[in-house]
Parts: sequence; C-alpha cells; structure tokens
Amino acid sequence: MSVSRRTFLSAAPAATAAAQTAQARTIKAVTAYKFTPEEIQQIQKAAAPYARVEIVICSTPGEFRTQLRDADAVYGGLRGQDLDYAPKLKWWQSGGAGMEGTDEALFKSDLLITNYARTFAPAISETAMGLLLCLTRGITTYYMPQFYQRQMKPTGTPKSADHIELAGKTMGIVGLGGIGSAIARRAYYGFDMKIVATDAKPLARPEYVAELHDPGWFDTMTPAVDVLVAAAPLTKLTERMFNEQVFRRMKKTSYFIAVSRGKLFDDMALVKALKEGWIAGAGLDVFPQEPPPSDHPIFDCRNAVMTAHTSGWSPDRQTRLIELYAENMRRFSAGIPLINQVDKAVGY
Repeated sequence: MSVSRRTFLSAAPAATAAAQTAQARTIKAVTAYKFTPEEIQQIQKAAAPYARVEIVICSTPGEFRTQLRDADAVYGGLRGQDLDYAPKLKWWQSGGAGMEGTDEALFKSDLLITNYARTFAPAISETAMGLLLCLTRGITTYYMPQFYQRQMKPTGTPKSADHIELAGKTMGIVGLGGIGSAIARRAYYGFDMKIVATDAKPLARPEYVAELHDPGWFDTMTPAVDVLVAAAPLTKLTERMFNEQVFRRMKKTSYFIAVSRGKLFDDMALVKALKEGWIAGAGLDVFPQEPPPSDHPIFDCRNAVMTAHTSGWSPDRQTRLIELYAENMRRFSAGIPLINQVDKAVGY
C-alpha cells in the first residue's frame, strides 16, 4: 500500500507515544532459575513491543520472598505460603509439566498458572520407542549382556518369537496429552502400529488414533493391546492405576511402557508380572521411588529396561522451554491468553 510522506510523518508522533507507553510499563518476573544473559534478552525482546520486562534472579529463599513483594510474575518454584509475600502476583509459570506437587493454596488462588505440558514430549516419545525396541528386538535382554562379555551370537531362530516386529501390533495409550500424542504419532507413522487410547478430557480423535475413549474403557483396552503405555498425569485417580489386576489382564506377549510418572504403577506388582511371565517385558523411564534402591528386585528382571527419568532431556528441550516462556511473556504483556494454562479444578 502506498503511503505519502505527509501521512508517514503525521503517524510518527503516535508511534513514538505508543513505544514510550510500552517502555514506561514494567513487568517484574522473579525466579530462582539461573537464566543465561542470552535467554533473558530473548524473553525481554519478545515482550518489548508492550512492556519492559525486569527478570530478577534470586539466590536465597529470603531474597526470593523480598522480591515477591512487587512481583507480577514468578518462574519456577512457588509454594502456597509464598502468596503472603506477593500481593501483586498475577502469573506463575511452573518450571515443569506435572503439577502433582503443587500446594493446594496455589490452585485455590486467583493466580494464572501455566506449565510446560508438551514441551518435553518429543524427547520422551523417542525414548519410549527406544525402550520398546530394546525389548522387542532383544537388544537389552540378549545382546547387551553378551556385548559386556565380549561375545556375540544370535538368540533363537529366524522363526522364533525372540525378535518381535511392531508393525501391525496394537498400542494402547493411557493419557493422550502431549506425551501420549507424540508417542502415538511416532508409533503410527513410524512403525505402522494401530493406536487406541483413553483420556479424561473430551478430545477430538486424531487421525492417527483408531479409537479414543474416556477412562472407563481402560479395562476393555488392557487385554486387547500388545503395548500398554502409561502417559497420564499423576492425580488421586491415576495413582497406582497400573496394579496387579491390570498386569494380570494383559497379554503374556505384551509390553508395559511407563514414561510420565512412576507413581502411576505398583512396582512390586510389576516385578511379579515380569518374573512370573504375566507380560513379556517393561520399559521404564520413571519409577515410584527415584532412584530405586540398589536392592530393589526390578534389577533382577532381565526383561526390563530402564532409564533414570531422563527421557525429556536434550539441548533442544531447553530451546523449547525458553521459546514458550518468551511467548507467554509476550502474551502476558499484551493482555492476551497464555499457552498451557493449567485447569486448577483438575490439577493439570
């Protein structure tokens, strides 16, 4: 569109005034997280059209509470009792995805709460498929033990069930949120698996999911799947939902994968299932007690493979963390809805 010189010059004072107004407004964000200077600059730049952002990094609990007195936002850890020191606080960006450890006072407050749901899903979903492949292809059970002994010979025969293909198998996912959806996509598009799932929230069924039902379908789904994935958030309703009754209903040839929260499953019931052959194997990135003690019987299960709750780790994850926070800071400064708002009534 053509703009005359007179129109351009007449608009300049208004633009200058708007910029001065944005710079005059300051948002104070308090945190104990050690952002790098580059990360701070990225966050401030995102909000620059609307406000100046001051990020205060605290080194002690005392300093944190002192800075809370005129804080507009908090990043990272926050407790219910901190609210007494934060009369102006409007927004809390949790530093994680799970909200199960949050003080009830924060859920009952007027705070706008956001989390990092879906941010860790790419790496977690890759780990989930890696754990599963270690089990189905015999890598952990047969070949790594040989490798450590400087040996290598095939197990079974070309026709035996010591090596399983995933194509055509059915994966059942409990919790089709960020993690569950990412696993479902990889299993469907990458490994030609059929996906069925349950979720507590009313969701539109994605094209890569054959069936999606409410949690009441869990009992029907369990004995029908070849892989059962625990990807639900931890709540009072989901704690230890994967118990002895569930493991007994699974196929003897099926696998259990847990990548969201360890307290979703009964670890001793799982050990029994693995040792007595109720299921074929388990891949775990999470555990009820982390780390499990060295004398825990899970370490005696040759048909289990574990990682140390590190499935969401990667340099790319940090990039996504800062990008999401910067975008939310922009939205908060502009007065528009934030990403990943937590439903305080359900706790996630």
